[in-house]
Amino acid sequence: MTIYIGNLSFQAGEDDLREVFAEYGEVKRISLPTDRESGRKRGFAFVEMADEAHEDNAISELDGAEWLGRELRVNKARPRNEGNGGGSRRDSGDRLKSNPL
Repeated sequence: MTIYIGNLSFQAGEDDLREVFAEYGEVKRISLPTDRESGRKRGFAFVEMADEAHEDNAISELDGAEWLGRELRVNKARPRNEGNGGGSRRDSGDRLKSNPL
């Protein structure tokens, strides 16, 4: 399971997150996404902990907590949708080619 942290201060860094979440258990991984073009932080992060019970405890304790001037939104991360339901241009082109004119 992975934890999603939203409404995160742009000043928060990976070390800051590790320090906060380490109070609840062993932190395995932290992802702090940045904008591809500007390189700026995007205001959210993902934290993976070694034990699911520790993750649940961190979520219940930190959701709604104020940190670095922001009220955090902390919950279980939703899995990514593969394909996003829209298909790709290549798929559309393949379908058009297979239909005789």
